Order: sequence, then C-alpha cells, then structure tokens
Amino acid sequence: MNETHDPERRSWLASANRPEAAFPIQNLPFAVLRRRERGERFRPAVAIGDQALDLAALAASGVAQLAALDACRDGPLNDFMASGPAAWSTLRAFLSDLLRVGSAHQHAVERCLIPLEAVEFAVPARIGDYTDFYTSIHHATNIGRLFRPDNPLLPNYRWVPIGYHGRSSSIGVSGQAFVRPSGQIMPAGAEQPVLAPCQRLDYELEVGVFIGQGNALGQPVAMAQAEEHIFGLCLLNDWSARDIQAWEYQPLGPFLAKSFATTISPWIVTMEALQPFRSPWSRAAGEPGALPYLASAANDAAGAVDLRLEVALQTARMRSRGEAAVTLSRSNLTDAYWTVAQLVAHHTVSGCNLQPGDLLGTGTMSGASAGSEGALIEITRGGAEPVRLPGGEVRTFLEDGDTVILRGRCVRPGQVSIGFGEAVGTVLPAR
Repeated sequence: MNETHDPERRSWLASANRPEAAFPIQNLPFAVLRRRERGERFRPAVAIGDQALDLAALAASGVAQLAALDACRDGPLNDFMASGPAAWSTLRAFLSDLLRVGSAHQHAVERCLIPLEAVEFAVPARIGDYTDFYTSIHHATNIGRLFRPDNPLLPNYRWVPIGYHGRSSSIGVSGQAFVRPSGQIMPAGAEQPVLAPCQRLDYELEVGVFIGQGNALGQPVAMAQAEEHIFGLCLLNDWSARDIQAWEYQPLGPFLAKSFATTISPWIVTMEALQPFRSPWSRAAGEPGALPYLASAANDAAGAVDLRLEVALQTARMRSRGEAAVTLSRSNLTDAYWTVAQLVAHHTVSGCNLQPGDLLGTGTMSGASAGSEGALIEITRGGAEPVRLPGGEVRTFLEDGDTVILRGRCVRPGQVSIGFGEAVGTVLPAR
C-alpha cells in the first residue's frame, strides 16, 4: 500500500469525505461517460464523492504533462489499461494529490468536475472477449443438487477453474434494458421442443474482472505476475434463461441462454484501490490444494478480496408505487473457490492471449448460508419455493418489468470504506 490508501487522507470535495460515500479519495474508480443529452463524446473519468473528474478535460487543462493522463483523453479505456501497473499507479497517485486537501490545483480541477447526477455511461472498454467462470463452490453445489441430488459436484470442479466463452457484443452498462429472450425449450412431458419466450429468466450476482495489459499468444501468465494483468473489478449480472439453458447446454454448454444480455456496473475499481481489503485465500478442511501452476505464497496470503455483495429486486408494481427495491441476498467475493489471479493463470496456461479490455466473470457468487444465494434458481430451489415479496407479489423467476440491482462495497475496520456503485438492469417483454 502507499499514501493513496491513507485512511486519514481527505479531499477538498466535501462529498467525498462523508462516511457513506461510495467514492472517497481512497477509491478513484474509472469509467467512461459524458454529460447527458448534450451529444458530447464519451471520455474517461474517475469518481470522487458525488462528482466525476473528466480526465480529458484535465489533460487539456495543462495542469501537468503526464503520459498516463494523455492515455485517458478519449473513448474507452483500452489504451490506458494496456499501459500497465506502473502507469496505473502513477496516475492514481497524481489524481489523489490533485484531489486531497491542500492541493495547489484545486481551482483548476474544479473546472473539470461533472455532477454524477448529470452523466450517462458507456461500457468502459472495448471488450474483445468475455469469459464467464464458475468460481463459487456453493453455487455449483446448489445447482448440481437440483439435477444430481446424490452427486451434485462433478469431480473436475475442485481442480479446474470451470469457464465458458461468452458473448461480448451484448454486454451493456448499468441501466441496460433488454428484451426477454426466446429460444428452444423442451416442455415437461413433451416429445419435441418448441420455440418460445423464456419463462425461467434469472439473474446472476457476479464480479467482473477487467484485463489490463495482455500476454502474447503462446505465453502463459504465471501466478506471480497474474495480478499485473488485472486492471480492476466491477459488478456483473450474467442474466440466464434457465429453461433454454436446460435444453441446449448438453453436451457443449451455454449458448443462447447466456448471449442475450450481460450488465456491468460503470465503475472499475482498480486492484490498487482494493489493497486494504485483501484477505487470505483458503479452502475448507478436506478440500484439495491447487495444482502448482495455480498456487503461490502471495495468493495464499492475500489472494482473496473482501468485497460485500448484494442483489435487490424492484418489480414494476413497486416502482409505480414509489417503493424501494427489496434485498434478496448478500454474499462476499471471499466465497469464491478460485481467486482472480488463478483465473488469469488458468485462462492463459494453454497459451491463450488475453488482450486489454477483455472481461472475465467470476460466476455466481453464492455463500454457504441461507440468504447468500446469488441467483433465483437457488433461492427458489429450482422454482419449487417461490419468493414472497413484502407487497404480496410472488416470484419464482423474473417477470417483465422487473429491475435487478447489484451492489458492492468493501468495508474493513481502520480503513475508509469504498463502493462499486450499482449494476442495474430491467427486463422488457419478449418480441
């Protein structure tokens, strides 16, 4: 850690110093945005309090000549992501100094601020490829129990970080509204499938991992260097059509059941900002250790991230009545069976070349206890136990007009809490 993590550091922007602030000076997450309804180009920014610091405007202001800042003059963050950890850290320290109490550049920086309530976001990077993993053993066991009660977890799970290649073109930023998907479904008792709108639409509470600098084709990334290739984390909702998936996934895996929408939060919290919230990586007694290429002393000591996660639901009726969303579950990224470094090491061990802006999903983050399930299919036991909402509505799976909200926050005694914002998505009727 360094001076940017100092819990005593305060910003001259008062909103960043409030105890409930998601974006204190110790956070400084990155996004791509513009002022709403002005027709401006999208450009990089960092969040501070209730404001966004426009990095393109800051670069044009002449406050400093900094190569890392020049990489943030326009468009998505890929060029900055590709610049590597030293450049990321240099810019973070520079911005922290500009925003701290006593900065000589306060007045110049104030002219580059935009109220968060006045902005709209774009997907923060050109996402060339998207891979979704399956890193919660609790989620994998819960799902397996629905189909294989006597053998819920397949033997490879404890050895291989399971993943599949997803669809990058349908990834949208928070606020995404998507059409209920249609596909082939095999009705119970039928002899042939039908083409129909999904009736078992679900969300998945996940964390997204944005790749920074890539690796050359054929060159695996070792565990010791894996986190040097991770720019930061975001929230991710990998919407799932469970009935389409049940028919199509054998023998190859998800296809149309996952390709119609994925929603991410606009802010990427950097790995450097997360340093005060690192935790040891461990497994329950009796679980096997990782193979050597997935093991390191540093990963054992602090490979996990203590990130509190929650998912909330607001139905169309709740919204029309001005009622707040109701929390459905809470979990933590420490519930993951594999760390983000292990995902990178495994993804590249075959020689696969990750590129700046590529996105990895952790898979549904479910915990071991009731109330920590990261998807409706778990909460409702495959639809057998519907959820009763406070207003009397019932949900087995998502209905048209439902809005799902993912939230994340890091909290630790002695440290300033940092937030991830929200990933919000809404279901529209099928076409």
